[in-house]
Amino acid sequence: MSSFKTAVVQAGAVGFDLEPGLEKVARLAGDAAAGGARVAVFPEAFLPGYPRGITFGTVVGDRTPEGREHFRRYRDASVDVPGPAVDRLAGIAAENSLHMVIGVVERDGGTLYCTALFFSPEGYLGKHRKLMPTAAERLVWGFGDGSTLPVFDTPFGRLGAVICWENYMPLLRMAMYAKGVQIWCAPTADGRETWLSTMRHVALEGRCFVLSCNQFTRRRDFPSDIPNTLAANADDVVSTGGSCIIDPLGRVLAGPLGMVRRSCSRTSTSMRSRAASSTSTSPATTRGRTCFGCSSTRNHTRPSLRLSERLGRSPGGTGCPRRPG
Repeated sequence: MSSFKTAVVQAGAVGFDLEPGLEKVARLAGDAAAGGARVAVFPEAFLPGYPRGITFGTVVGDRTPEGREHFRRYRDASVDVPGPAVDRLAGIAAENSLHMVIGVVERDGGTLYCTALFFSPEGYLGKHRKLMPTAAERLVWGFGDGSTLPVFDTPFGRLGAVICWENYMPLLRMAMYAKGVQIWCAPTADGRETWLSTMRHVALEGRCFVLSCNQFTRRRDFPSDIPNTLAANADDVVSTGGSCIIDPLGRVLAGPLGMVRRSCSRTSTSMRSRAASSTSTSPATTRGRTCFGCSSTRNHTRPSLRLSERLGRSPGGTGCPRRPG
């Protein structure tokens, strides 16, 4: 298919409440499909909300009883993968003939993960767990590993996702480029003006379309009985949006959508423009390969990263550069 329509769905989550959140996804996916979108991206942690400004009663070395209860409520509203919520999302994608990428908080045993789920009209495709939660997110979410870095073949191109500040991890970007990603989905919680330049860089470096999606939320989108250090009044803005769509030459096709309560930004994309952009460079073949190791100890160890021999380092040895001749 030479041309198709994509959408980034900027909206506020239904904080800490999964069932109304799923109903909202169904409405928004329907809106995107009605506008002709075939691929739709939702923000990071859209189900059951990105907990910006919520401390869960935590300081280094202690947690309050109230904070423990807030965390229990957040965990109870999170998503089992597989599970009923995933089945519901698969049904939404099928009903709307959408390829859909959505950020959720995944519940697995005693650990929560920041996860992107992938769906096609035929059903659930797979997931990507955020490798390294950013800053205080590590108090709430566990670490992902190299076992969930998928890129999926679709009728529109090879589809993958990198979540928020993972986009600042050069070796992760290289791993995705090496997998041949063509539609780079970036669910995020970063609404700063600097985020747009990051997305343009990724698109230009990777010669891929970038679909970045952030929430726009106010204090009232979260339970009123859970304190928020960043917002006191119901109408105070918590997350500012900034969703955008970028082409493989780094040109902004749509957005950034700032301070917009609910918006579905759509644009037509064509793989012909990606093919044309590849005449300049192909990063996965000119800058080396990467290897993300997987750990059986789950979130307690970080994945190993390795930049391989094409950079002139000896294979499997000390990693010292080879001397010419």
